[in-house]
Amino acid sequence: MRDRRGVSLEAGERARLEASISETKTVDARRIIARAGDWLAQSTLLVEGIMSRYLDDRNGLRQLVAIHLPGDFVDLHAYPLKRLDHDVGTMTQVSIAIVPHVALDAITEEMPALTRKLWFATLLDAAIHRAWLFRLGRLDAVGRVAHFFCETDVRLQSAGLSDGRQFNLGLTQADVAEICGLTTVHVNRVVRHLREEGLCTFRNGKVEILDPAKLARRGQFDPSYLYIDNSKTFTSQDQRLRR
Repeated sequence: MRDRRGVSLEAGERARLEASISETKTVDARRIIARAGDWLAQSTLLVEGIMSRYLDDRNGLRQLVAIHLPGDFVDLHAYPLKRLDHDVGTMTQVSIAIVPHVALDAITEEMPALTRKLWFATLLDAAIHRAWLFRLGRLDAVGRVAHFFCETDVRLQSAGLSDGRQFNLGLTQADVAEICGLTTVHVNRVVRHLREEGLCTFRNGKVEILDPAKLARRGQFDPSYLYIDNSKTFTSQDQRLRR
């Protein structure tokens, strides 16, 4: 078990978190875990698979505002808030661990170092939100998809699930469209463009990064907002972004 920086937790911290889990379970893809406004007395630790946080408009169309990868506390924000202003659901089949808030109460009182790491996780979520706002507001279609693939690769590297060149995303082009604020048809064109330019491929849910530096430049991706010190694929110095 690692923290969101990709650093292994101390043995005592890991043992305490594992002891705080009340149950583990497998949930199928496309299921709702928590609805906006529901009173929550527990938070969800994602062990395997991909989950999302999203909002629906009046017509029932969904806007993804975050995705979560293995190792993330998906709704840790619900610990102090008790209610969320968005829905939480599964994108793929997932394995999750449930941590009651009473157990988090004890951790915050007895383990300040672990508490700071959990606090950092929520701050990192906020940093990722800001990057998503930049991506949706300032980048073109190709840049949005390139940025998303770069971000996901670095996050999966920190979880030990990517070698910096290829990873199993497990999502469809329709999912990527919702994440990047595009249509599925547009994403199909973008994926073809990225392949033809020799930057990356996306087939059957798997991403292969052919030229990491060029892909990062195309997506104006600077990994510093992820606060991961051991990223081997992308470095801020190489990118010279937003200039």
